Amino acid sequence: MTKIFIDGSQGTTGLKIFDRLKKRDDIELITLPENLRKDTNARKEALNSADIAFLCLPDAAAIEAVSLVENDKTVIIDTSTAHRTNDGWAYGFPELSEEFENKLKNSKRIAVPGCYASGFIALVKPLVDAEFIDKNLCIACHAISGYSGAGKNGIAQYEDENRDALLDAPREYALTQQHKHLKEMKAISGLYNEPIFSPYICDYFSGMVMTVPIFKKDLKDGKTIEDIKSLYKAKYNSSIVMYKESIDENGFISGNKMSEKDSMEVTVCGNEDRILLIARYDNLGKGASGAAVQCLNVKMGIAPEFQLDL
Repeated sequence: MTKIFIDGSQGTTGLKIFDRLKKRDDIELITLPENLRKDTNARKEALNSADIAFLCLPDAAAIEAVSLVENDKTVIIDTSTAHRTNDGWAYGFPELSEEFENKLKNSKRIAVPGCYASGFIALVKPLVDAEFIDKNLCIACHAISGYSGAGKNGIAQYEDENRDALLDAPREYALTQQHKHLKEMKAISGLYNEPIFSPYICDYFSGMVMTVPIFKKDLKDGKTIEDIKSLYKAKYNSSIVMYKESIDENGFISGNKMSEKDSMEVTVCGNEDRILLIARYDNLGKGASGAAVQCLNVKMGIAPEFQLDL
């Protein structure tokens, strides 16, 4: 029986992971009473007793939690931003390549990708790896997300019956171009420059669409929109990440279509001159807790999709 501890089980991602794992009969959940949930000594004991520990904590607390592990046995799966670009950590997106999959299987330190970063990297990294685009290319992208990505306080604001009317409309944020996912979006995709990124939070609970526009003139060696489609089709054909010829609903792509799902749809729209690369998924699924549980399954040597909602 695999022993699992979730450090930070009361946050949005931690609660989602806990709800998923409590239904499984192949693991034993280590839990702490409420009065010891933030006690360092109790957490340290739980972390070192676990075969696999999830960190659902702010960055500084996640770094501290790693330092509390004093054995070479406990596998850490960190959902924070703290370790996503560290060389010693596996990046938990096995669909990116065989190298990423093998590192995930063999590592005891795993960083779960950020929600926005997951879509961006899924779209851009294959183009960089196949040399469809230059690593120096400056890319702009935009994304919409449900309000669950704003955390407990953000959720409470949106679900308050007396909320501000401004929350009724989509709201652009990260206006200083310093979003916390930019670092991994650059590093994992293989680009030399961080993208210009415009995210929007919208008045629905969960679900995300990431869009990366590309001009044909930015494609190398005469590559075309059809070449991109063929590249994605060959790469993304699992039940978790899949290429689809079309994902629109009568010319519209809804942000909440993948809500409560752990899979990701990848598609290509536009025309020969102006191309739209699009990924749709759930910010709480493949963008957070679903990806974390997928990493757990891989580490346990069972099917990656086990008990995922696809």
